[in-house]
Amino acid sequence: MKKYMFCFLLFAATSLLCLGIGFVITKDSVQPEEAIPGATLETETVTEDQIVINQEKVSPAPEKEKEKFYLVSEDGYLLVLYQDKTTICLYTHMPVTDFPEEERGRLMDGIWFSSMIEVFNYLESYTS
Repeated sequence: MKKYMFCFLLFAATSLLCLGIGFVITKDSVQPEEAIPGATLETETVTEDQIVINQEKVSPAPEKEKEKFYLVSEDGYLLVLYQDKTTICLYTHMPVTDFPEEERGRLMDGIWFSSMIEVFNYLESYTS
């Protein structure tokens, strides 16, 4: 019985020693986070200039012209271009060969989308 008690005490002492050494080693490496000087945290979702007191005198803001995106195949890969058809918005790195034959023809001509979400939905429907 003394043999088991001695082994248990030796194990407990070794464990405590290892935990103590680990604590001493890591206590200096963990630093508390400090605030960045001059930084402010946003706490409100509405700024003062966005608050409207008299709703009757407010006219609705003019709608922005929706962006349009052009999905086209160039050099065997799909590109997303902005409405001007010259500025590249996104390189998809997706080969046209991943699409069915009838879609390849449409992609060679180019397909218009009114939002980037529609482009992603279209691409996901053929790749998943």
